[in-house]
Amino acid sequence: MSVEVKTPALPESVADALIVNWFKKPGDSITLDEPLLELETDKVVLEVPAPETGVLESIVEEVGATVLGDQLLAYIKVGAVAEEPAEEEQTVASSEPAEEATGDAQTSPAVRKALRENDLSADEVAGSGKKGRILKEDVAGAAQAKAAPAKAAEPASIAVNAQGRVEERVPMTRLRKTIAKRLLDATASTAMLTTFNEVNMQPLMEMRSQYKDLFEKTHDARLGFMSLFVKAATIALERFPDVNASIDGDDIVYHGYSDIGIAVSSPRGLVVPILRNTENMSLADVESGIAAYAVKARDGKLGMDEMQGGTFTITNGGVFGSLLSTPILNPPQSAILGMHGINKRVMVENDEMVIRPMMYLALSYDHRIIDGQSAVLFLKTIKELVEDPNRILLGV
Repeated sequence: MSVEVKTPALPESVADALIVNWFKKPGDSITLDEPLLELETDKVVLEVPAPETGVLESIVEEVGATVLGDQLLAYIKVGAVAEEPAEEEQTVASSEPAEEATGDAQTSPAVRKALRENDLSADEVAGSGKKGRILKEDVAGAAQAKAAPAKAAEPASIAVNAQGRVEERVPMTRLRKTIAKRLLDATASTAMLTTFNEVNMQPLMEMRSQYKDLFEKTHDARLGFMSLFVKAATIALERFPDVNASIDGDDIVYHGYSDIGIAVSSPRGLVVPILRNTENMSLADVESGIAAYAVKARDGKLGMDEMQGGTFTITNGGVFGSLLSTPILNPPQSAILGMHGINKRVMVENDEMVIRPMMYLALSYDHRIIDGQSAVLFLKTIKELVEDPNRILLGV
C-alpha cells in the first residue's frame, strides 16, 4: 500500500513554499516522523516528516519547486524495506569490458542498461549499495534530478565585470526577500520616530553576578540580561497601553496581553519568535524560552506558529558590538526596543565623576498612535526598572 506525502497546511498569511532540500531519494528506507524534506516559506524553513514507515517510492515535486498547502509531494510504500541488489546485479560478467567498473562500485548489466537509457555515465551517479555499488534506484534518482528544471538549483553566478573584477550574483532566499519587503513597508507606511536614553547597568550586573550560579542551579537556566529587559518591558507595556497597541484600518487595537518578540539571528536571516503572555512568565520561563528559540533558529527548526503575532519586539544589537542604532518597526506592532553594547563611561553622580557600565537604549515607535510623551516615559520606565532590578521583581 502506498501513502501520499503532502505539504502541511500553511497559515493564511503564507501563500506557498519552496522545496529547498530532499533528505531521501527514491528507494531509501524511512521511518515514521523521520524528516523527508525541507520547505522554505517567506517566514520560516520547516521540515516535513514521514507519515509512515516504509520506502520512499517516488518523488513528485523536486528541489526548487513551488508548492501550495496540501499539495502532493511524494509517495511512500508502507511497510516495505529497501531492497539489496539481486545477486546477478552484484557481479559483473567476465565478458564485460573493464571500463564498466569504477573501483569497487561495479555496475551490473541491468544498471548499465538503465544508464544507457537515461543517457548517464557511472561517474554521474552516487551508489548506495554495498561498497558503493550503483543500484537501479540510484540511476532513477539521478535521472530525475537531471531532468529537474535548471532554476531548481539556483546556482551562484560568478562573472568578471567591465572593470575586470570578479563579482558573484546569488539569488535571494524567500526569507530574505520577505525581510526586505517588510522593512521597506515599515518605513513607507508608518510615521516612525526614535527616542533614546541610557541606562546604568551596574546594579543589574551586580545582581546577576551574585545570583547567577544559584539561579542556574535552581531553574536549570542561565540568568542573562534579556530576561530582565523582557520583564521590564512587560511592566512598562502595562503602564503605557498605547505602546502595546496596533492600528487595524481606522481602529486602534489595545492588547490585554504582552506577546514580546525576540529578534534572533539565524543562518537564513533575522527571525522574531514570540514569547507569549510574558506578564505571566517568570525570569526562568523567559530565559528558557529564549534559549530554546535560539537553538531552533540556529538549526532552522522554528515553526510558523512560533513567529506569528506579537505586540512588541526587543532586539539586541549589543551582542554584535553595536553602540547605537535606530531599530525598524515590525508591523503591525507600534514599537520596538533596541538594546546595545555595554561600555564603561565617565558619568557624573552627586557632582562626582565615576566610571559606570552604560548601555544606550533606543525606542522606535509609530507616531500615528504613540505620542512623544508616552514614548519618552515608556523608555524612562524601562531605564528606572533596570537600574533598580528589585522593582522588576516587585512589579513596582
